[in-house]
Amino acid sequence: MTSDAVHSSHARHAADPAVVAALAIAVVAAATLAGAWFFELVLDIRPCPLCLEQRYAYYLALPLGLLIAFAASRRAPRQVVLAGFAVLLLAALANAWLGGYHAGVEWQFWQGPTDCSGPIADLGSAGTLLQRLDTVKVIRCDEVQWRFLGLSLAGYNVLISLAMAVIAVWGIVSARRVVS
Repeated sequence: MTSDAVHSSHARHAADPAVVAALAIAVVAAATLAGAWFFELVLDIRPCPLCLEQRYAYYLALPLGLLIAFAASRRAPRQVVLAGFAVLLLAALANAWLGGYHAGVEWQFWQGPTDCSGPIADLGSAGTLLQRLDTVKVIRCDEVQWRFLGLSLAGYNVLISLAMAVIAVWGIVSARRVVS
């Protein structure tokens, strides 16, 4: 294969906006997960149950974004690429909603789930109470552990998820324009 053929093949794939959009979503998902793990493992900011649920969309978006990028670069049927972007769009919008719900719980706009914002109940007998309290660390969903510029991590999740949704829409629009 000549260098001109390699260059033109590379330019064709690099210029495909569907490939770029899918890779961008995968990179955003990877960076967000890396940030979440940094906060948890390095800064010891433990996630609450709602925080852990908000990671699911990123666990989906990372491999699916890479798969869509691969499919688009191999000129897979546009319906397959469009379906992949539609799943990413729905996941990002659902995650933005979940992050908004969590931020509302943190701001005390509404009650959160009882497993992470309700009263602590059933601590066992009085004899084992101190022992159980030493082993249990409850991470509450309604208490913010970290803020930057007035936003908690749940608030930033909303912004990141909405950005991923916009990128997914861009991928859908660009995939529709490309003719297989």
